[in-house]
Amino acid sequence: MGALHHTAIVSGGNTGIGAAIARDLLAEGYDVISLSRRKPDWSHPKLSSREVDLLDAAATRQAAAEIAAKFAITHVVHNAGAIRAKPLEEVDDEDVGALAQLHFGAGIALAQAALPNMKQARFGRIVLLSSRAALGATTRTVYSATKAGIIGMARTWALELAPFGITVNVVAPGPIGDTEMFESVMSPESERAKKLAQSIPLGRLGKSSDVARAVTFFSSPDADFITGQTLYVCGGASIGSISI
Repeated sequence: MGALHHTAIVSGGNTGIGAAIARDLLAEGYDVISLSRRKPDWSHPKLSSREVDLLDAAATRQAAAEIAAKFAITHVVHNAGAIRAKPLEEVDDEDVGALAQLHFGAGIALAQAALPNMKQARFGRIVLLSSRAALGATTRTVYSATKAGIIGMARTWALELAPFGITVNVVAPGPIGDTEMFESVMSPESERAKKLAQSIPLGRLGKSSDVARAVTFFSSPDADFITGQTLYVCGGASIGSISI
């Protein structure tokens, strides 16, 4: 087990939480392949990237298959996500299809591509990114539903894959202020953001590095007796209430 070379796919590894995850795994000595619409604007000798729109199911499957043919994948971190904040009256079918593909379909495609090598190696780590919003948040009908579904999906995979030494866990971030997704909703410097931070029990917005540390923990070969679990990295927001 100790001699196994670790290679991780990180979806959305170009910026924000994904970039922090990729950097942490690189620091652990892993090879990392970022899978996102844009190449990372930073480099590392063990970082490679593949540009693909994860909303395109066929393109995602093709990219996943090509990566798995070239690399012996041991880790899949499905981090890519989108919010599409709308009140219930404005949610449309395209929102449902897009976030189902991005949060479910892309994750399934990446895992399926990596499974043959993981099963052969009798080792694998799959970490899916959910959200505190899985517990409910206004204007998040499709986002909350799909992020909650990720938790159920991970628990199912954990049961199916445990006999092969493959663990499947979930990290569910709260509000993370240093990401493009957060900035698409509000400025981190705004009064609204300050009010949000004050409503979090620990009194601050999260950082991408907070989430990355949790993903790296689940990714470790030593985390081999933990599967099917969800870790909320949210400053206590999942046990209280927050006002967005």
